[in-house]
Amino acid sequence: MIPQISTPECIVSKDERLVKQITPKTEDFSRWYVEIIQKTELADYAPMKGMMVIRPYGYAIWEHIQRLMDQRIKAAGHVNAYFPLFIPESFLQKEAEHVEGFSPQVAWVTVGGKEELEERLAVRPTSEAIIGHMYSKWIKSWRDLPVLINQWANIVRWEKVTRPFLRTTEFLWQEGHTCHETYEEAQKETLLILAMYKEFVETELAIPVLAGRKTWREKFAGAQETYAIEGLMSDGKALQMGTSHNLGQHFSKVFDIRFEDRGQKLQYVWQTSWGVSTRLVGALIMSHGDDSGLRLPPHVAPIQVVIVPISLGNWKETVIPAALAAEEILKKAGVRVYLDTREEFTPGWKFAEHEMRGVPLRIEIGPRDVKSGQAVLVRRDTMKRETLPLDALGAKVPALLEDIQASLYQEAFTFQAQNTHEARTYDEFKDILDTKRGFVKSLWCGGEACEDKIKDETMATIRLIPLEIKDKPVHGACVCCGKEAKALVYFARAY
Repeated sequence: MIPQISTPECIVSKDERLVKQITPKTEDFSRWYVEIIQKTELADYAPMKGMMVIRPYGYAIWEHIQRLMDQRIKAAGHVNAYFPLFIPESFLQKEAEHVEGFSPQVAWVTVGGKEELEERLAVRPTSEAIIGHMYSKWIKSWRDLPVLINQWANIVRWEKVTRPFLRTTEFLWQEGHTCHETYEEAQKETLLILAMYKEFVETELAIPVLAGRKTWREKFAGAQETYAIEGLMSDGKALQMGTSHNLGQHFSKVFDIRFEDRGQKLQYVWQTSWGVSTRLVGALIMSHGDDSGLRLPPHVAPIQVVIVPISLGNWKETVIPAALAAEEILKKAGVRVYLDTREEFTPGWKFAEHEMRGVPLRIEIGPRDVKSGQAVLVRRDTMKRETLPLDALGAKVPALLEDIQASLYQEAFTFQAQNTHEARTYDEFKDILDTKRGFVKSLWCGGEACEDKIKDETMATIRLIPLEIKDKPVHGACVCCGKEAKALVYFARAY
């Protein structure tokens, strides 16, 4: 379904040909980001502090993300379910590390109707506690395993500093929660999901990411190990875009999730949890957007192709029939297409509007084009123009959209490569962060003291320990203290 295009808020008059200018990224990246969201009608601020309303155009992007991710989740053997929004306080209190990690962000319900509740209810900051309770009722034998359940839900975390899509008090996500017979099975699941997230983000969102393990300090509260994918946004800051946690037996022991094993002995299950959220929409904006607005990858664009008839002469009698025929051809080819026949705006104004909204491909059809049996195609990623016979649209446009998808990924990949640096000394490390941008690869001794010092002095954190070098020996000195290093890690300033 193609979302309806409303009259944009940035219109001053019907005669205005171009949308208002967007603040350049290089001038003020934060302002540019917020203006993109508001002017392209992705979201708006809600009257409650720290919350947003996801508008139809923004929600359509999320729906495509959800659909494509859900396909992968189910293909890997998982099923969807839904668990309550409210969690009894006693459930959260059972796991000390978990409740301590989320305590500053939890919203509490204390009154229901006119009665004060006997026990406070937390508005879920995550669902390990309530799901753990239910699993303890459902799992009795090894025959009940593995349990592979995912849910699509909303989450509430009372954030102090918020930014649309990146960090809001309420957001949407999927969270998977699985149970296994052995640690090895749980670890395999954890890494399977991590690889799935990486493939999804790179294939569907056209954003290259690093995958690896978080440090002990940065891991999820209550997890044994946390793994993540990290992307580099176009301002040089990193963004955590998905996490996969091996929970070990921490929660199973707390919530008494036990099963009779194949030798008829009671064992605690091994668990995982994992999720991605509407933060991915923010990543799309920051990775691909430019000074003219969004540049959406075709795989998740609500409108993949817009057809703009050129209103000259008796265009309603000549151009519109050709445009309608082109629209039908593209629909049959499986393309999400929108024919913009609004008469109150000029073609030039429409060009600028659809560029701002990030539509991957524009097709212009005028009286001369109809006579010559062709159309003008304009790519949003490069703004390159080319002509194509009208009867070739069905065969050529899908391939062109895939080329745009690949081009956006390659551009982002090149940016990441050019902004990934290595530092061997602390002075070199600080100089890179002050004068350049991006990821900094450095050796680390594994000590929290160095991790804290670097964060305090540079605002950079260890984003991850890359998977590909996990079992390889590390030789050299820690970038901070000079002691023998234990790992090569990626640092960055991050959102």
